[in-house]
Formats: sequence, C-alpha cells, structure tokens
Amino acid sequence: MARPKKEKELKHTHRIYLRLTDTEYEIVTTNAKNANLPLAEYARKQVMNKKVIVKYELVADLPELKKLIAEFGKIGSNLNQIARHFNSGGIHSQEMRKAINQSITRIYEMKYEVLKLAGDFTTAAKQHGQGNEGDLNGNPETRNE
Repeated sequence: MARPKKEKELKHTHRIYLRLTDTEYEIVTTNAKNANLPLAEYARKQVMNKKVIVKYELVADLPELKKLIAEFGKIGSNLNQIARHFNSGGIHSQEMRKAINQSITRIYEMKYEVLKLAGDFTTAAKQHGQGNEGDLNGNPETRNE
C-alpha cells in the first residue's frame, strides 16, 4: 500500500541554498541530531522561529548517587511492608508508627541530598557553558527558541 500524497499546499516546493563553513555545518548537524530531526526540518524550524526541543541525557556514575538509589529501594521496601501490614488488618502500634515516621524523615533527608547533588551538576554545567541541561525536578528537556 502506497503512502498517501501530501496536499499541494503542504508540499515543500521552494528551495533555499545556503553555504556553511565546516564548523557551522558541524554545529547545525549536531543540533539537528540532538533534536532528533532531519537536517532540513531542523533548519526549517530555525528559519521559521519555531521551537526545537532538544533532549540531553545526563549519565553520572557517582558512588553517592548509587548509595541514594539503594537507600530509596530499602525505604520503598519498608513502606510496602508497612502498607501490607495495615491493608491486611494489622494493628496500628506505636512501634509501627515510629517506623513510618523514621522512613518519612529519611526520605526527606535523602531528597535534600539529591537536590544538593543536582545543584552541583547544574553548577558544573554552567561553568562549562551548558546551563540548560535540565532542571532540579529531573526534567532533562530544554527548549531552543
């Protein structure tokens, strides 16, 4: 089955020729690749002042992050056990309430540790001229307007 033809008004029939230096071409092709767009579509969006969404994936292999991830897993497991206890008709004891409060306190402590680490990443990125690598809410998207 053949692909349906585009409407006449949606076809790109006009051409613009542009010369770039090797450096300019490399920058444009890299940006198009990062935006996951064909070169022509990326250039078209840039010329028309449309938003181009570029996604960066940060990969960090830090022992502190591995430790925090392990802690999150342990706390999640503890909270699941507590929830299972209560959902199966378990009695609300002082010991259980204490365990819940300890888990909640530890979660908040870890949240601040993660925010501190994320602050270090954003500070380092800004020092290297890459200030838009995401936000503290874990959103790696940036918009090039």
